[in-house]
Amino acid sequence: MPDAPQEHRFPCDNCGADFRFAAGEGKLICDHCGNEAEMAGPPPSGGIKELDFKAALQARLPEAEIEETRVSSCPNCGAQVEFDADTHAAECPFCATPVVTDTGTHRHIKPRGLLPFALSESAAHDAMNDWLGGLWFAPGGLQEYARKGRRMEGIYTPYWTFDAETKSSYRGERGTVYYETRTVTRNGKTETQRVQKIRWRRTSGRVARFFDDVLVLASKSLPKRYTDALQPWDLSALEPYSPEYLAGFRAEGYTVELDEGFHEARAHMDRVIERDVRFDIGGDRQRIHDVDTAISDVTFKHILLPVWMAAYRYRDKTYRFVVNGRTGRVQGERPWSAIKIAIAVALGLIVAGGIGYVVAQNQ
Repeated sequence: MPDAPQEHRFPCDNCGADFRFAAGEGKLICDHCGNEAEMAGPPPSGGIKELDFKAALQARLPEAEIEETRVSSCPNCGAQVEFDADTHAAECPFCATPVVTDTGTHRHIKPRGLLPFALSESAAHDAMNDWLGGLWFAPGGLQEYARKGRRMEGIYTPYWTFDAETKSSYRGERGTVYYETRTVTRNGKTETQRVQKIRWRRTSGRVARFFDDVLVLASKSLPKRYTDALQPWDLSALEPYSPEYLAGFRAEGYTVELDEGFHEARAHMDRVIERDVRFDIGGDRQRIHDVDTAISDVTFKHILLPVWMAAYRYRDKTYRFVVNGRTGRVQGERPWSAIKIAIAVALGLIVAGGIGYVVAQNQ
């Protein structure tokens, strides 16, 4: 077990203030004195290696794959966010709830890779404002509040990826569509109709597929529909994990454990295997009676993906917005303005009334 929680701090060699990772520039910058430093990066390791799934479940991973960091747990949404030792109080970046930091440590599987931020905070803010501006009936006060705005938080969000070899045997039926012509009499008239029929034949077979990097969100802090909508992520651009990428950003600890994450990954695999089986059965229709899948060589990675976060409390309600730190794709709560909706309804009624009056006068 590590002697003390690991802290990801990088002091400027010129003034002693903290460096931050400059999104999109691939280097460290000191905002206090303007000093710049190149990324040292991780030691050469031959790429991003997968970890053995069974070994992890049995707590047999090498100690080098485990780290302990200082985190704060939000009492409202349950997020576990890494903070510096010198940080004493802050708001939760996920729900804007005031939290007290230094509430504990999180011992976890160390990240193996990450996608560095490519979008700056100002660019993410612009993307969010454009998204809000395109929403009809959004409260003008919230839009203005967001535009004036408080800074957005750069958060590295935890994910699992899973690889697995699968071989499946199945039994089912292949359906072939054909048509019969029938003669029917309606209201004294005789006519013919084509009636669709399906001829079923039993079939069986095998399919195999290797799954590579099945992505599973390892956090419960945000609605999954938001994070799913931020996809796609270019996982081919993953960099080996280096704490320098976290300089100036937060990192969320995973709250979805490894076995729970694999359960979700397996559900995704089963859906893909079912599609493969239907394709293998062929024909016009398919019936699947049973599928028996053998899964082997399961490996995984803990990775971090970049998200810009904004959580605004407006009229006693929290609105959360997330921006993909690579592409600028935006998702979030859909705000509604009751006043704008009422005005739109009133205008619609006035226009409808006016059209009705003109029509009535012309008759």
